[in-house]
Amino acid sequence: MGLLYYDDSEEPVRIEDLALAHLKVVIATKLRRNESFTLSWQHPDGSPQGRSTLWLHPSIPLRFIFDEPTPPPLQQERITAMANSANSSGGITIPASDMLPGGATATQPV
Repeated sequence: MGLLYYDDSEEPVRIEDLALAHLKVVIATKLRRNESFTLSWQHPDGSPQGRSTLWLHPSIPLRFIFDEPTPPPLQQERITAMANSANSSGGITIPASDMLPGGATATQPV
């Protein structure tokens, strides 16, 4: 299980490790270029119903934590698809299958 901490939130967004590894590459690239964008997801089972969106901006602290000590092999196609989404007006949407229960939601501000 991967954890994404945004700003000063005590409650992380819980994302499957492989998905978070791909997401990290795209986020780091966009923020290094000083580009802001949105990241959205539907709340997983076991969380209050709904969806959340973060506005990712280079000036806001961000931390990635992975369960696995070794980075997984990345798929360029998946990174490209996420990067294309980040460049669109809708931003990146994390598929429900990549979300893990118990993470930050709209009722637990990030």
